[in-house]
Amino acid sequence: MKTSLKIKCLVLLTFFAFAATSCDNNDDNNPAPVDNTITGKAIATTNLSILVQALVKADLATTLQGAGPYTVFAPTNDAFTAFLATTTYATINDVPKEVLTQILLNHVITGTVKSGDLTTGYIKTLAKGSASATNTLSMYVNTGSSMVMLNGVAMVTTADIMASNGVIHIVDKVIGLPTIVTHATANANFTSLVGALTGAGQPNFVSILSGTGPFTVFAPTNDAFILLNTELAPGGIASVSTANLTKVLQYHVVSGNILAASLTEGQVVATLQTPQTFTIQLTGGAKIKDANNRTSTIIATDVQCSNGVIHVLNKVLLPIF
Repeated sequence: MKTSLKIKCLVLLTFFAFAATSCDNNDDNNPAPVDNTITGKAIATTNLSILVQALVKADLATTLQGAGPYTVFAPTNDAFTAFLATTTYATINDVPKEVLTQILLNHVITGTVKSGDLTTGYIKTLAKGSASATNTLSMYVNTGSSMVMLNGVAMVTTADIMASNGVIHIVDKVIGLPTIVTHATANANFTSLVGALTGAGQPNFVSILSGTGPFTVFAPTNDAFILLNTELAPGGIASVSTANLTKVLQYHVVSGNILAASLTEGQVVATLQTPQTFTIQLTGGAKIKDANNRTSTIIATDVQCSNGVIHVLNKVLLPIF
């Protein structure tokens, strides 16, 4: 009887030992699932470790593990180190959370946008500056010269790292919140405007338009300046005095962050060239009638900057001299 009991006990012990071993083997055969989200991919990339720290501090790591989809332009560790060197912050954890959140969101756009889908022009990030309560910041993408440049400061160095909820493009610079000056200098269609703003004898427009604002700038393209040069023949733009050129430039700047949707038919708009105004015309498309009854068409709207907004014109506005 005792022998039989010993045998039963031995059998039970053998069974439990086998069961325990089987459970251990089962755990080995079922490792934790790999995180293939944007956050997971960033964690797995050594050169994005500071980005991961930043995402955690800004409470965005979980967001970028969500359904999305998102496209993230991800700065490298070197990019963050260079960025911090331009600030008073020693580490990424020293950057105030709200500031860091907006900087990070300025690297994120909605949707899965592969490198081949990017075209030269403006896209919207998820960041918000202080100038508008509704309009998110714009990013200027330049796909020329077999490379992708963002806001004229960051270049995509590694593209199309696919994630389960979007895509990552690695960039070599941190993309700061763009001012009006940032967008003016990033877009090659504004080189004539930038040249005029920075010309000899002009006020420090760069400092002014980099300031808090907010400002609304109606920005003529290079083609608009070519048309003006023809219009002012035979002397062309060169015949305009420095003082009058200042008046022309100030005439394109308005106080406030005025979005296209808020423009109304017949609206009289006060400019920085006080007391001169221009008039909005919306019939047949948005246009501006200047003080000389010349008409310019608004060809692009709502390029949102951190300190204001840009609307693009096909013709230079002229005040009365």
